[in-house]
Amino acid sequence: MGVYFENEFGKIEITNDCIATIIGLSCMESYGVVGMVSKSVADGIVTLLGRENLQKGIKVMAENGIVNVDIHIIVEYGTRIPVVAENIRERVSYAIGKYTGLKPGTINIFVDGIRL
Repeated sequence: MGVYFENEFGKIEITNDCIATIIGLSCMESYGVVGMVSKSVADGIVTLLGRENLQKGIKVMAENGIVNVDIHIIVEYGTRIPVVAENIRERVSYAIGKYTGLKPGTINIFVDGIRL
């Protein structure tokens, strides 16, 4: 799944995984973010992901030119979580518009843990 564009030259498809990777890189550049999180629903295990698996901590719902996102992160101990979340929202919103040309919609941020 993803978003399709069409013009006189042909079609362009931006997949949800591509959008998720863009979002993941933006999150990892944000102050206070230690990493992205993948949650296994079956057993409730939370796994801290490195840069190679950024899209696994992100759920993208892109349709009609609007991108809605759920982001699961772990923050650094001692940081103000609301400030970190707002920084992520600003960076992700900017990255979606700049790199995909799509409009950012709802950006939900879930803090699943704190690390030293």
